[in-house]
Amino acid sequence: MDQNFFQKTPKQALEQLQVTSDGLTSSQAAQRLAQYGPNQLAEGKKKSVLAVFAEQFKDLLVAILIAAALISMFSGNLESTLVIFAVLILNAILGTVQYFKAEKSLESLKAMSAPSAKVLRDGQRLEISSDQIVPGDIIELEAGDLVVADGRLLNCWSLKVNESSLTGESEAVEKTNEAIEGEQVALGDQKNMVFSGSLVTYGRAVMVVTATGMDTQLGRIATLMNQTQQRKTPLQKNLDDFSSKLAMVIMVICAGVFLLSIFRSHMTILDSLMFAVALAVAAIPEALSSIVTIVLAMGTQKMARQNAIIKELKAVESLGSVQVICSDKTGTLTQNRMTVQNIWADGVLTRGTDLELANDAQRTLLKIALLDSDATMDHETGASVGDPTEVALVQLGGRFGVEERAYRTQHPRLAELAFDSDRKLMSTLHNTDDGPTLYTKGAMDVLLERSTQLLTANGPVPMTPELRAQIQQVNRQQSENGLRVLAFAQRPMKEARLLTLEDETDYTFVGLISMIDPPRPESIQAVADAKKAGIRTVMITGDHKVTATAIAKQIGIFGEGDMSLDGVELDSMSDEELDQKLPHIAVYARVSPEHKIRIVTAWQRRGCIAAMTGDGVNDAPALKKADVGVAMGITGTEVSKDAAAMILADDNFATIVKAVLNGRSVYANIRNAIQFLLSGNMAAILAVIYASIAGLSVPFQPVHLLFINLLTDSLPAIALGMEPARPGLMDQPPRDPNASMMDKPMLTRVFGQGLMIGIASMTAFYIGLNQSGPALASTMAFATLTLARLFHGFNCRGKESIVKLGLGSNVYSLMAFGVGILLLALVLFVPAMESLFLVSPLNGFDLLCVLGLAFAPTLLIQLTRIFQGR
Repeated sequence: MDQNFFQKTPKQALEQLQVTSDGLTSSQAAQRLAQYGPNQLAEGKKKSVLAVFAEQFKDLLVAILIAAALISMFSGNLESTLVIFAVLILNAILGTVQYFKAEKSLESLKAMSAPSAKVLRDGQRLEISSDQIVPGDIIELEAGDLVVADGRLLNCWSLKVNESSLTGESEAVEKTNEAIEGEQVALGDQKNMVFSGSLVTYGRAVMVVTATGMDTQLGRIATLMNQTQQRKTPLQKNLDDFSSKLAMVIMVICAGVFLLSIFRSHMTILDSLMFAVALAVAAIPEALSSIVTIVLAMGTQKMARQNAIIKELKAVESLGSVQVICSDKTGTLTQNRMTVQNIWADGVLTRGTDLELANDAQRTLLKIALLDSDATMDHETGASVGDPTEVALVQLGGRFGVEERAYRTQHPRLAELAFDSDRKLMSTLHNTDDGPTLYTKGAMDVLLERSTQLLTANGPVPMTPELRAQIQQVNRQQSENGLRVLAFAQRPMKEARLLTLEDETDYTFVGLISMIDPPRPESIQAVADAKKAGIRTVMITGDHKVTATAIAKQIGIFGEGDMSLDGVELDSMSDEELDQKLPHIAVYARVSPEHKIRIVTAWQRRGCIAAMTGDGVNDAPALKKADVGVAMGITGTEVSKDAAAMILADDNFATIVKAVLNGRSVYANIRNAIQFLLSGNMAAILAVIYASIAGLSVPFQPVHLLFINLLTDSLPAIALGMEPARPGLMDQPPRDPNASMMDKPMLTRVFGQGLMIGIASMTAFYIGLNQSGPALASTMAFATLTLARLFHGFNCRGKESIVKLGLGSNVYSLMAFGVGILLLALVLFVPAMESLFLVSPLNGFDLLCVLGLAFAPTLLIQLTRIFQGR
């Protein structure tokens, strides 16, 4: 539907759609249904289980392992072949399960179009399924109805619609069938339109359907979600980069080792192939992806206990490198409930908590607020029903022990004029001690203009220009602070009768009540903590700019030199202008789903890892686009939860900051685990290369290395993932997402520590070789390498010495060490294991040598750290 349609009169709209006010005929509806198809939202193409399973084998490292398994099979080493293939299949199954858990289609969006609707066809009023609605249908709406399609209002009576699923704001929007001015109108300002997925909360209306299915605002959001591509996390990029480089290095070195070995006259081609296989198995960290997955999963469990429910494991790691949080205002930074802040009566501005019932003007102000509203509250449970603004007024009465129901019983309502967006007033007539009295609330400027007196503690006084100026000044001051201001007035009536619009005049002005959706107390501290951690918080909201900016200042988001924009201003900016001003924009107000994606994309263009929070359907595309999408668990729609990577069980911004701390800790633990795995593998690589160059027999059988990599290494690596968060993590800036995990210090540690363990292993190999031959030498080298890597797990807990870290501060590392020792003992001392793992019996001297050599690298590393620490 073209934008000019919003400016057309009802008659012009009907002519454009070629319908009459009686609606379509059955044949016309059938033709349009055939033209437009069922009113459904697009569903993304799903991959088959087999296709997803096959994708798990595309990695180059996996191809190298498959080649190693085939070579091992042809060489007669069936045990190694079976173990390698078992590992590959297990990893593929794990990856397939994760894919189907993480990827969900837009079923929630489809479900929102399922309700029925009341339409006029062939001059009759019918109730049909929403998927049979077509453009041109005339639909009747009343309170409680879910709007099933986008439509232009033909007529309405005091209509209010909750569009929170689209705009993100919980306050109901008043609608009118009047044509609106201007060419560009924000979604929340299209007063003569209603949109699919909205809820009618008050009044009645008749609309003509202008768009269904994917042509609706809801459908556009579905299209955005389908078009939005998720980005890889920094860890995924690092691991992908590392894997590709490692694969190339392995291929080159394996080829070199094979050629080097084959030209030695005493070695057969089969022996040379076994060297290449041993090197490939030693170099590839088979358990790396599984270890990373397990550590991330454990991080999710810890976060869940802190109300941050992680849907996608990669979000844990991304949280650790978040540099900007684009946060929704309502319910996340604020409490999602209107609260009275200040009252003005009898010439005095006071806080709502300081209202004095002994003051006639203030008591009358509260009386009007309770009687001239429809909200109710259960004063025992605190549960309330009604418009958020009126609920705030009822809660004000409850604060002083005044129940609205008792007031309303004492002063029954005789007549009313419902709120109207044109009049900006609501009036009710009541029986009072002074006779029938008209009570009115509404916009300050409208009521002040119609008032001739002002109520004071001493009774009504004439409304002078000075008093008008004072009231206007108070209103202006409150509005500039982001408060919503309501004015209240009264007028005595001669008799009880039906009200007319002419009755709303000649008022006695009583006072003002200002209210706001207040910030969560913990949000202020959380924003400060985020700032300390180098994380920028940006507010993105559908609220008005003045209100949003005022809240942002209170919370600490908006500071000196910052600026705020609304959707129209954002539309007028090019991407270059936005990029230039982006660091200084703290608040975005009155924004659309496209705006939110544009804001997130702009931060990502700067190389930043961006988190985005939201709870409505309108937030879903941006949640999916962000590096970390965060949905609200309490107020969030199912669509937003589907699109997000993390869900806040408490809808609290402070929980995001806690999750960032956990994310940083998890990343540090993963890095330590990778260092542990790679330094151990480096020891095996150096040992195999040395043996090949020196013309020695293979120091480790492939089954030895697979046993180390998959069993004895996995447990300490997982234990490293359980390391508690170190103090000062949130005092550091976010890490550079483009920085390589394998930086120079990391590579130095991996090579240096691997070299020490490799020397110890080859020393044990030579001792066994001199004693009994290659079989004992291989067994001693295997036992030394395994035990040395178990000890090395304590070195990788952190950069400090184990004395400073505390040996018992991570009990899981002690448990992993104990289980590793037990597994090694089973292999070495249980006769049934000797043939499976190709080991020879060890005597007491052999065991002492293995123990001493295995512990030597850890002793040297720890003594060095203690010396450096002092």
